Amino acid sequence: MCTAVTYEGMNFYFGRNLDLDVSFNEKVTITPRQFEFRFRNEAAIKSHWAMIGMAAVIDNYPLYYDAMNEKGLCMAGLNFPGNACYLSRKEGMENIAPFEFIPFILGNCSSVEEAVAVLKNTILINEPFNDLLPLAPLHWIISDQKRSIVVEPMSHGLKIFDNPVGVLTNNPTFDYHLTNLNNYLNLTSAPPNNRFSGKVDLSVSSIGMGSIGLPGDLSSPSRFVRAAFTKANATEETDEGSEVAQFFHILDAVAFTKGCAVNEDGREELTIYSACMNTQKGIYYYKTYSNNQISAVYLNRADLDGSKLETFELITSQQIRDIN
Repeated sequence: MCTAVTYEGMNFYFGRNLDLDVSFNEKVTITPRQFEFRFRNEAAIKSHWAMIGMAAVIDNYPLYYDAMNEKGLCMAGLNFPGNACYLSRKEGMENIAPFEFIPFILGNCSSVEEAVAVLKNTILINEPFNDLLPLAPLHWIISDQKRSIVVEPMSHGLKIFDNPVGVLTNNPTFDYHLTNLNNYLNLTSAPPNNRFSGKVDLSVSSIGMGSIGLPGDLSSPSRFVRAAFTKANATEETDEGSEVAQFFHILDAVAFTKGCAVNEDGREELTIYSACMNTQKGIYYYKTYSNNQISAVYLNRADLDGSKLETFELITSQQIRDIN
């Protein structure tokens, strides 16, 4: 399971929680402009936009979970089991394997508008990275400061939705989540008025009663509503540190605590990491389940004209500042 959100204050931020039962040795990974991206069925890209994100690097190939490029275009893949449908290769189309999708879009496109144009001639094909890594059933959120979309691979091809709330979770399909928000239009961050009856004297007894009915469980539809409500009502901050902290608080509202959600195989899912990207400054912030300290990796401090991947091991041991 996972949750991705966007947030705009002084800067535009994009990020996600990765909720899984196992880690794949993911690392913050910078891909410079001259790293050669080879695709299974299409021509290699020898020069492209630089990008930074979280990836499992296998055989010198970055399998990105989420990333942003140097132009501020962001993308994340989230679990979409039972709905994701990958197709057979088709002549006249860009035939991209799902594990190539983030490099393909972020390497070629500088905005959501450019991505939409490319997607019109793209299909995602049924081809895994190798025999040991089967295809992950995913859908994707693609965002920049002006627009956010959701891309879902269906039996008829890619379905593209505009995403006015800048949130994505998992099943069902994205149109369901948008429709489901109508069930919560009465929620408010303010003290509620008595609309029960003018004949009954009712009063507010606690702060937060305007959000009674906000779902608190860990299901995908509930996380979507809770993330959308939290994001919509979170105040804008006035400096980088405060905005980053606010972004992580939004993600914390939908995070998994180990032991609270067990999957069908009996394994406990948890929020392995949370990420926040400042798309205008090219900073990738993250924290892990076992380390609440926020760490930062800077895209622009790398050799962006290089040709070799640069990776950064995650700091997973708890960092505590001793006061006395």
